[in-house]
Amino acid sequence: MDLGGAGAAGVSIPNFAKGLCDDAAVFPPGLSPLPDAVAAHLRHTASPYAELVGPLVLAAPALTELPGLVEPGNQLDLAIAAPKGPAQLPAALNAVKSLPVRLRALEVAVPDWQTPAEFFDALDAVDVDEDVAVFVEVPRDERRPEIIGTCAATRHRAKFRTGGVKAELYPDDAELAAAIRAVVDAGVPFKATAGLHHAVRNTDPATGFEQHGYLNLLLATDAAVDFADEREIAAVLAERDAREVAERVANLDRVRVAAARDRFLSFGTCSIAEPLTELVDLGLVPAEVLSGGGPE
Repeated sequence: MDLGGAGAAGVSIPNFAKGLCDDAAVFPPGLSPLPDAVAAHLRHTASPYAELVGPLVLAAPALTELPGLVEPGNQLDLAIAAPKGPAQLPAALNAVKSLPVRLRALEVAVPDWQTPAEFFDALDAVDVDEDVAVFVEVPRDERRPEIIGTCAATRHRAKFRTGGVKAELYPDDAELAAAIRAVVDAGVPFKATAGLHHAVRNTDPATGFEQHGYLNLLLATDAAVDFADEREIAAVLAERDAREVAERVANLDRVRVAAARDRFLSFGTCSIAEPLTELVDLGLVPAEVLSGGGPE
């Protein structure tokens, strides 16, 4: 396994896991209060496992609650979600100017009533710094091909929802495989969010929902880069053997890790602790990152 460079306190986070986990603590099912989420995020980014952690993700309306929550001298890496579309962006971008944050990304939903052309016209009318990644939340309808195609012709990236609070919000293996094949073919990097509560494909015992695994998603992206067809990609997404999945990840060399992570950028998780401890338990991340008790 390609371990990459040493992180904080000399601990090495493998390259496949660097920046993999966007901190979506305030979203369901975690629903962490914002003051707690901010404090925890600052602890995460000062920890031995800091390289695992991406930006804190907040919905645009939450920015009004952020002043005063970050102590002087600290700065949050922030991603702003705009669930109502580009119309929310001007106010959000204006708000961050006075906040102790470094804006890393925007995650913009496509409203049900907007055509792709209307959406991108509205999005492109917003003045966004070039160093801010723009993720377009790709809808699960007939607009998907045009939206992915337009992302390919711009600097925009894709965002896929992989679950939620209802069973129908989880795309099945075939649908998610087709989405991965489409963005890899188009050269569009993507992130995923919602429903990725475990490393490996599973059935949630409380809800009965079929949940995708984030390591399955990584391996499915690797397969797509290696020209697998949709059926083969779906089979990777369906794999439930944790030992088999972990072994496949461990056997990815540096080149394959880089190629897969250039496409699959991150996933949103309402808990940093859960994926971290799972990766340690699977033998993919060194246990030393949990020294001092690990994340709360």
